[in-house]
Amino acid sequence: MPAASETRMPSPALFFQTARAYQGTAAIKAAINLDVFRAIGEGATTAGEIGRRCGAAERGTRILCDFLVILGFLTKDSGNYALTADSAAFLDPRSPMCIAAAATFLCDSRLTGMIDSLTDAVRKGGTAMPDGGTTTPENVLWVEFAESMAPMMATIAGALASALGENAARARKVLDIAAGHGMFGIALAQRNPQMRVVGLDWAPVLEVAKRNAQKFGVADRYATIPGSAFDVDLGSGYDLVLLPNFLHHFRADVNVALLKKVHAALAPNGYVAIVEYVPNEDRVTPSEAASFALTMLSSTPEGDAFTFRELEEMCRNGGFSAARIQPLAPSPESLIVADR
Repeated sequence: MPAASETRMPSPALFFQTARAYQGTAAIKAAINLDVFRAIGEGATTAGEIGRRCGAAERGTRILCDFLVILGFLTKDSGNYALTADSAAFLDPRSPMCIAAAATFLCDSRLTGMIDSLTDAVRKGGTAMPDGGTTTPENVLWVEFAESMAPMMATIAGALASALGENAARARKVLDIAAGHGMFGIALAQRNPQMRVVGLDWAPVLEVAKRNAQKFGVADRYATIPGSAFDVDLGSGYDLVLLPNFLHHFRADVNVALLKKVHAALAPNGYVAIVEYVPNEDRVTPSEAASFALTMLSSTPEGDAFTFRELEEMCRNGGFSAARIQPLAPSPESLIVADR
């Protein structure tokens, strides 16, 4: 008897869903811009009530909310809309876990424009943007990243701090490379009152990190180094160097050169903590980590989503030993730790 997969009739459904996937991006962006999730969270349930709260037409609100139901962001019962548990936690601005601000960066037309040029990027083997995409020095996109992604990254930073545990508790001097919003170093400093953190990034980006350090009460223990990690003097004697979401922008040998520089900046018993999207060796699972490679293809000249084997080899070639990996749930990312 043939297997079920062999008897199923071919269907164009996946093609149509994928070809129209941009509508989902537009819908979530519109809902956040209009403050739909707050309106429903505060008690507006019908299209008319939500529309009045959001300054939108009832017809437009109904169609948008119905589409959000189809996507799984809302529920609908007898014409009344409600937030799902996920939407209430992560998209209602009243929630302390709200990450809706991330849409400002993730849906930015400069990023989506890079994906629009994917055909050319595939032909070229790297971003089709003439200026090097997101790796351009002093790229203003990273200021927007730092400002809009901090709430989302705070959860991952907390997971990192928990995963490092006692090792981080003993660290006194920490370098956060490509600090961006600063949340990774800040999360560690909040748990260790003896820790001093140095954030490294472009000067305009570090202004965001410094504001966050002030906001979270660690400004007196937060210093900065403006510039490129490849060019500036990192300093020395660090117990821990953080490399969150940075290595994927560059090819392996470039990363090895940076890791050698990091190795030299560490104290004798220091270590490096790397945060990355790490696909399995098949490069197609898990889906969210594996699909990040496409983001790197469209937005960087030579970046990629590296497997643990590749990252382990980079660490070894950079002078490190005993690299190990663990998931950073609920994030799709992983933590790689390697000793000096």
